[in-house]
Amino acid sequence: MSQTSFPTQALGTTGIALSRVGLGTSAIGGANWAYGWGEQDDSESVRAIRHAVDRGINWIDTAGSYGQGHAESLIQRALAQMPPSARPYVFSKGGFISRDGQAHCVAHPDSLRRELEASLQRLGVECIDVYQMHWPAGDGTPLEVYWQTLLDFQREGKVRAIGLSNHSLPQVQAAEAIGHVDVLQPPFSLIRREAGADLLPWCESRQTGVIVYSPMQSGLLSGTFSATRQLAADDWRSRDLEFQAPRLERNLALADALRPMAERHGTTVATIAIAWTLAWPGVTAAIVGARNPAQVDGWLGAATLELDEEALRLIADTLAQTGAGGGPLEPPTFDSLPTPADFLR
Repeated sequence: MSQTSFPTQALGTTGIALSRVGLGTSAIGGANWAYGWGEQDDSESVRAIRHAVDRGINWIDTAGSYGQGHAESLIQRALAQMPPSARPYVFSKGGFISRDGQAHCVAHPDSLRRELEASLQRLGVECIDVYQMHWPAGDGTPLEVYWQTLLDFQREGKVRAIGLSNHSLPQVQAAEAIGHVDVLQPPFSLIRREAGADLLPWCESRQTGVIVYSPMQSGLLSGTFSATRQLAADDWRSRDLEFQAPRLERNLALADALRPMAERHGTTVATIAIAWTLAWPGVTAAIVGARNPAQVDGWLGAATLELDEEALRLIADTLAQTGAGGGPLEPPTFDSLPTPADFLR
């Protein structure tokens, strides 16, 4: 069991207990893939990984596609510097391949097996704690086929738990009919709130663990991003609509509106934004990126911060006033949570 000094949450029925925030590694993959963040300092990236673990983070999320394996190799470098008893859980994903600067969702069983074996080798482990299908197939492979492939990986002992990332509720339900979906990884933030309407309640009712990604909306809710910042051409965010007018203005207005609450709690805007995602029933933990130790320290408080009903209502009012993003404005009350039978109607 990976150790942590932070409060933990059970990841569904996997037997894994997570700190409420984990380290995401998409940015440290560098520029050499379809969704790269530009050139990065590998030494700083390794320091960020070690710092996060030293501070109490007990899991890391990555993918074979991040820098075409570069992020996984950096994780292995960091793990090699830690005693086995201090090493965190490591989660990875397959089925998303960068080729000629373009992203391809390839789910053929032979391709997935090659990806898994490559990830195991790069990470230097015999078993990956959670392995997920990164995106729905784009090569015509039926969901039933690629989900059975992941079930086979689990049966073979190459992965401990399996999950789906970026899949819709009907797709998750179809997979569940074949074998239990241990983990779901949807995008979820104050700006992208859609998962709160269906995926989170379903996972809560089925004991499927949820690790949400991009709770700071790729830095927009970090409290440090500004309208005058110029993103490099090799940074995928320069092409994202959330970083362009008119959405950018609404998103930054939301971040600014969170500052008084952050000051009252003695914390950062980033921490408030992440804690909001963790207040939702069904959410186990949140994946948060960092490219250096200082960025880790900027959001680490979310591992322990709990927002009360008054704070959640104030944030809901702020969302309505700024018009940022889309989806439910606040978590449901306990009494309004659905049961498994509700999804059969």
